[in-house]
Amino acid sequence: MSMDDYTALAAQFADEIVTHSLVQDVDLPGGGGTLALITLDNGFDHKRPTTLGPNTLVELGILLEKLRDRAAMGEIAAVGVTGKPHYLVAGADLSAVKRLHEREHGVLMAQLGHEVYSTLNDMGVPSFVFINGIALGGGLEIALNANYRTVSTGAGSLGLPEAFIGLVPGWGGVYLLPRLIGPANAVKVMIENPLSNNRTLTGPAAFDLGIADALFEPADFLEQSLAWAGRVVRGELTVQRPHAVSEPLSAADSAAWDQAVAAARAFVQARTSNAAPAPARAIDLLEQGKNYTKAESFEQENLALADLMQTDEFHSTVYAFLDLVQKRGKKPAGAPDRALARPVTKVGVVGAGLMASQLALLFARQLRVPVVLTDIEQARVDKGVGYVHAEVDKLLSKGRISADAANRTKALVTGSVSKDVFADADFVIEAVFEELGVKKQVFAEVEAIVSDSCILATNTSSLSVTAMAEDLKHPERLVGFHFFNPVAVMPLLEIVRAPKTDDAVLATAFETAKALRKTAVLVKDAPAFVVNRVLGRMFGEITKVFDEGTDAATADNALRPMGLPMTPFRLLALVGLPVGQHVQESLHAAFGDRFHVSANQQRLIDAGRKGLWEQDGEGRSVVPQETLDLMTFGTTPSTGEEVLVRTQDALADEIGRMLAEGVVAGPEDVDLCMITGAGWPMHLGGITPYLDRVGASERVLGHRFHAAAARQVA
Repeated sequence: MSMDDYTALAAQFADEIVTHSLVQDVDLPGGGGTLALITLDNGFDHKRPTTLGPNTLVELGILLEKLRDRAAMGEIAAVGVTGKPHYLVAGADLSAVKRLHEREHGVLMAQLGHEVYSTLNDMGVPSFVFINGIALGGGLEIALNANYRTVSTGAGSLGLPEAFIGLVPGWGGVYLLPRLIGPANAVKVMIENPLSNNRTLTGPAAFDLGIADALFEPADFLEQSLAWAGRVVRGELTVQRPHAVSEPLSAADSAAWDQAVAAARAFVQARTSNAAPAPARAIDLLEQGKNYTKAESFEQENLALADLMQTDEFHSTVYAFLDLVQKRGKKPAGAPDRALARPVTKVGVVGAGLMASQLALLFARQLRVPVVLTDIEQARVDKGVGYVHAEVDKLLSKGRISADAANRTKALVTGSVSKDVFADADFVIEAVFEELGVKKQVFAEVEAIVSDSCILATNTSSLSVTAMAEDLKHPERLVGFHFFNPVAVMPLLEIVRAPKTDDAVLATAFETAKALRKTAVLVKDAPAFVVNRVLGRMFGEITKVFDEGTDAATADNALRPMGLPMTPFRLLALVGLPVGQHVQESLHAAFGDRFHVSANQQRLIDAGRKGLWEQDGEGRSVVPQETLDLMTFGTTPSTGEEVLVRTQDALADEIGRMLAEGVVAGPEDVDLCMITGAGWPMHLGGITPYLDRVGASERVLGHRFHAAAARQVA
């Protein structure tokens, strides 16, 4: 097919922000002829990522066909592709892809990408891609289809996130990547990273895996890449690819391929309980592709993409990722005018435990301002500062920061046993024991030292911010600033407005959250806010059915159809039974019997047990008889289906109450909180669309959370 065959498809997207293909001829340094350099640019600054829609691909395809003709006539010796500053390409235009409601249009879109990229792979002269910045999905696949690749040490966010957004790498990635870097490494990039909070690669990491053939510094990246390309064109340099597999596969490579597929299936089972179709489809393609030709693999990628574009899971993921995380997450509902925000030039952290130390590291790395920890004993202070320094050293050893950045970050974090060091701080956050009296005392001591303009923040997970502020001279300066553990990983920051919190304080909190690269959601001062309240209701239902006589395996695995990243009892063990029980008791005190407090859980705590499950001699998870002997049970067990429906209805009830109370602006904020703070699966599209789909919202509330029967919440 030619590009003319796709013009009808492209015409459906007249509003596409086109990433143009701008070409110029460049003489290769040192001789060797002319390289036609294509720069992909949408005409916007770095705040508007370059993406790939049908019109973008058609324009690039037409240009590549012309360049192939020029190559045949001897006018050019090579073709190169790079991007505007900070980007190669950020991937397919999801806002366009989600509008492909007809399967045949999905097939056409998939074929279009393959047609364009295959042209790059068959120019008649060497083709190069110079990865200068973000390269995701189809953006990275442009590079994979070229003959050679360079990457900048400053490039971030490289990867194939399709399994995360409900698709497969459909423009050559499934076939090309395992052959380039080996099947085990390909599984890491295509499966493990996307399903691990959509983790991506840095430029150096991509080079180490073998995705790129050469690595250069950002300052003269293009110049160095062109010089390197010239050496390749002149035959002075032979590129070595130690991770590449042989064609046809050797016996060792074939065995490694099978092992990688098995490992991928086990990983997906552990992470999603196979509740999402996209990761399984990607693994199927990888497994079958071991024996495919390139053409056969590309055809199957086309069909897989077209099928997955029509699934509810894909449309739910687009709603969760594009509409919530990318759009609502960057423009928080209810946030005051950012012009009201005050500068933060020094941060104080009360406490030097694990959470406080994590906060200190985050503030120092992202704000790059002095951060000072305090605690009641010098040994605790030293331990907290030591933790920060050790974590910085880990980042340095992994190549995630430079030696200069490591030294600067360490120098920014200090400690003291005296709160007098907060005298010139602009922002002081407490991370002490979760007890109201303790926190009120801390704030009374801090307020006596800091300036009148200093903002006070609490990292409480469930206590009343209003109650903490009631004895302050300036209650308007206090704001809730609730992080999730581990702080460096979890994106959510619940910003809690108490009745007297003023707009300038709130605006500063939101701007600080943005600088910390967190997803901030404004919540009302209500017990447990959003995430812990929803999880508390869920935990309460599971522990209650267990106490009623449902066996542990049935109770713990009943929610697997939701595809949650961890079963309830395992998550409780990770959080800590005492912490979980404390939160549950707080919720019970606030809301009554609908938040069950398990006597059996308390018995486990009293006996020093860490959780229910233990490994037997054969590696199986069991509940030891001595653990069961500690507890007492009712005589009304439930089936797994009954537990699932009961939990769905409980969640719908609780979220309905939260919305009626005005805890957040709308159901979208509940969804955003659960996705970024609790790891709620993207393929479910948020917790409220899920409860709409399974009928729980109508069973319990008599209406859906999302009144419009839009595709993403249908």
